[in-house]
Amino acid sequence: MKKVCLSVAAALALLVSSCAVVSTPAGMGVLYTGVTSGESVTSNPLGKKVGQSSASNILGLVATGDASIDLAAKKAGIKKISHVDVKKTSVLGIFASSTTIVYGD
Repeated sequence: MKKVCLSVAAALALLVSSCAVVSTPAGMGVLYTGVTSGESVTSNPLGKKVGQSSASNILGLVATGDASIDLAAKKAGIKKISHVDVKKTSVLGIFASSTTIVYGD
């Protein structure tokens, strides 16, 4: 009975979970995705400081982190943002991460 309950619980967890996927301008790779793309640009000149913030996801079940522009700018002491890039990574749909990269002064 214990094995049946564990099997049902495991099957149910697999059915209700989704894969850890990321969307990119280049599409998604089935085995691996590693794409950096421009997210937004201002009229400010390219700055000398760079800040990063990240969030990650495992099997679509657990997602954690803060990939906000605000946190990335604060980490680098950026007051005037020139542009923002986003790097998205996914491995076999098991693990995915998104890193926000902020440039400015």
